[in-house]
Amino acid sequence: MEKDIVNIGKSVVIKGELQGSEDLTIEGHVEGTIQLREHVLTIGPNGRIKAQVFAKSVVVLGEVTGNVTATDKVDIRDAGSVDGDIVAPRVAIAEGAHFRGSVDMQRKSGPQAATKPVAVASTPATPQPAAAAAGPQRAGA
Repeated sequence: MEKDIVNIGKSVVIKGELQGSEDLTIEGHVEGTIQLREHVLTIGPNGRIKAQVFAKSVVVLGEVTGNVTATDKVDIRDAGSVDGDIVAPRVAIAEGAHFRGSVDMQRKSGPQAATKPVAVASTPATPQPAAAAAGPQRAGA
């Protein structure tokens, strides 16, 4: 069975809510909301998106301004640009790509994943002195 891929050409401008149940490649301009929750969204090199994006997988070769949520993966390629927050279990950002925002890579598998946040920057842990654990031996002092 062959999958259909729909293209939105570079001269097309869409404002509003875009929903679909097939893979989609956007080369034009879209403003609003894009929902392809079970499918792949590709933003082509000419694509300019100002939208909240929800898809199974998102491949960015053009520009996205807005938050991107994917149930599988977000892939920002060489000349791709994302200015917004990303929520996806897998994220790939190619060398030369532009990204400004935050990344949330929590997995949907359960509460344990929610308790393990990914730290972007952290301070080194300070070691605890072993002498402080002496306790009962110092009771008479």
